[in-house]
Amino acid sequence: MRLTVYSDYALRLMMYLGLRKGGSLSTIDEVAAAYHISKAHLMKITHELGQKGLIETIRGRQGGMRLAREATAIRVGDIVRACEPDFALVPCMEPEGGKGCVVLPACILKRALATAAAAFLEVLDGYTLADLVGPAIALRQLLGIENSGALGSALKP
Repeated sequence: MRLTVYSDYALRLMMYLGLRKGGSLSTIDEVAAAYHISKAHLMKITHELGQKGLIETIRGRQGGMRLAREATAIRVGDIVRACEPDFALVPCMEPEGGKGCVVLPACILKRALATAAAAFLEVLDGYTLADLVGPAIALRQLLGIENSGALGSALKP
């Protein structure tokens, strides 16, 4: 199983936001700089995660983004589900898939792969964003996040 770069960046973004203290705001520029990744990609990801209720975005000069709820309430599996287009590991698992497969009526592979994908997501659901940011001091240091969380800290307790 392989996640898309989109999901990878979304997970990184969520971790960054989870490391900010007191719900302080972060900007796309600072997240992109911390991870050395594309601002354009982060803009799309931020928009989608905002639409799906995982992050809160605030427009304007003093704007930014932050988690929409506590990191303990966000499962890693939910982030991945929000970003991955599907979990069709083979064409016959797609909604219209299997039409050209001659062995489909007797195939066990499709069921085995579906079970594997479900198990993958079940394991991810066993972790929260808070688990991922557990080594917060080391992660903040590596990403250059100040422990004060000064940016926008007055907006949310």
